[in-house]
This record gives sequence, C-alpha cells and structure tokens, in this order.
Amino acid sequence: MTPTQPTAEQDRRAVLVVGDANPDLLLRGDVVPRFRQHEQLLTDATLVLAGSAGITAHGLARLGRPVTLLAAIGDDAYGSFVREQLQAAGVGVDLLHYAADLPTGLSVILSRSDDRAILTLPGAIPTLTTDDVARALASTAPGHLHVASLFLQPQLVDEWPALLAQARAAGWTTSLDTNADPADRYRGVDAVLEHVDLFLPNATEASAIAGVAEPRAAAAALAAAGPLVVMTDGGNGALAAAPDGSVLAVAAVPCHVVDSTGAGDTFAAVFLDAWLDGRDIDTALRRSVFAASRVVAGLGGTAGQPTAADIDAAAPGPARRAVHA
Repeated sequence: MTPTQPTAEQDRRAVLVVGDANPDLLLRGDVVPRFRQHEQLLTDATLVLAGSAGITAHGLARLGRPVTLLAAIGDDAYGSFVREQLQAAGVGVDLLHYAADLPTGLSVILSRSDDRAILTLPGAIPTLTTDDVARALASTAPGHLHVASLFLQPQLVDEWPALLAQARAAGWTTSLDTNADPADRYRGVDAVLEHVDLFLPNATEASAIAGVAEPRAAAAALAAAGPLVVMTDGGNGALAAAPDGSVLAVAAVPCHVVDSTGAGDTFAAVFLDAWLDGRDIDTALRRSVFAASRVVAGLGGTAGQPTAADIDAAAPGPARRAVHA
C-alpha cells in the first residue's frame, strides 16, 4: 500500500478523468494497406467509443464508481456519439468541452489478433487548457484525478507537475497513464512522476521512459521516483513495483485474443477502482488482469468491460509470484 492509498472504510471516492475521448473506427480483415489503388476487403468495420480517457472512464462507470470525464470534442456527429456512449454508461459528461471549428478526434484501428496499427486525427483532443483543468479541480470535491494520453495534450505536458502538485495539496489522489508518445520522446514524464500516486504504463512505455530495456527493471527504476508503478505486459501479465524496491507480479489470464484495443485502459480502470477501495495490491492486480482478458476477447475497448459483479463471480485465483528488484 502506498502512503496515500485510501482505506476500505472511506466512502467511494469519485474520479475525475482528464484526457482524450473519440470514436475508433475498428477495421478487421485484410488490413495491411497496399497502395496503387488496390481495393481490399474487410471482414468487420465497427465504430466504438475510444480514447484512453474515454475507455477508462467508461470502465470505472461499469464498476459503479462515480466518474466524470474532462475532454474536448467537436460539435459534430462523432462528438454526439461520444457523449451518448459515455452518458449511457453513467459517466458524468458535464465537463465535456466543445472545441470551436474543430472536428471530434478519430482513430482508425487496423486490427489483427497479434497486433494493430493506429491512425489518429487529433481534431479537438489537444485543445484542453490549464484553465480547463484548474476549473474542473476547483469546482469538484477532492477525489481521485486520473490523467490519460499525456502526449495527445502537448500544451499541458509542462503544466502537469504544477497542476498535480496543487491537486494533491488539496486532498486529491492522482494517477497517470501516458500511453504511447507519437513522437517517441516521452518528454516531461520525469517531472510528473513525483506528483502521482500511481503510474500505469505498459512494458514498452516503461522501458522507453526509464531508458531500461528489461521491463521489470524499468518499472523498478520508475518507482524510485515515488509512485507505485503498475505495469501491464500483455501475455506476461502485470506487476506492481513499489518505491521501496519490492515487486509483485501476477500472471496473465489465458484467453483467446480477438482485439487488444482498450485492454490497458480497462486494466487501469479496474486497478484504480480496487486501489481506491483500499484493496491489497495483489487483489487489485488479479482483478485487473481478469478484466483485461475479458476486453481482448471482443472487439473494441468497452464492449467486454466487466461489472464488479462479473469480477466477483469469476473470483480470479492468486496465480502470482512475489519478487524483488
């Protein structure tokens, strides 16, 4: 348990998720492009709610966690789709911003069972400002602040250390899921880590940010900056690395992978929910890897998201190993 982790006796903390929300156009079949006007036939094309922040907020709402999303969308059909999907799941949408003269962001996912390519039109996504975040924090009782898709909000990267420090001083707990950096630089993460209680990278991101090739060692190096680092590693499962150097690893749940979109974001939602309820780290990890296995068995990031009852009924077993950095 990290020093600021809520206890089980506390009321269920509300979560403010800040980041990206957009539709994904998920394409399956013959998805490796061949130019020179070559027509290729698909087996499936599905429009789904996406964006790391959008999927995480949706996952938290599925668990019954009070959650509000701060994100920017366009005043268009895709923006209406995003709002309707979030609202139907129970996500608070009062803080959604409509960006003037910009479309809602859109990602096209070329999906295979073993990999995917992502083509993203940022659109309105990068238009959130420091004032937008500060107003949201000031107008909401302190709960938990989760920041997603750091590098799709480039104008906020340098502002997050101060914003997160202010939030923690006001009583908020905090977490960060950077997601991939399209520029592959991961600039500014070092300055943010000391201001978050939980850092939730995948293995590739952890290695890139820490500059350490071996993922477990990378997670341990990042934890030395202060946060509990909770790292997903696909079929290898997940682990939590604490600032004291201890590492707890949990095996993946065997499953048939159809599409990996949103697995990490759903993992993050379930881990946050368990952590905020004061559950031990082992239990939080096991619940989260189970939830991720449900998501990858279907199409899109939200269709397979479990409820708390689903997770409780499955009662995922320990299947863990405790190791030390």
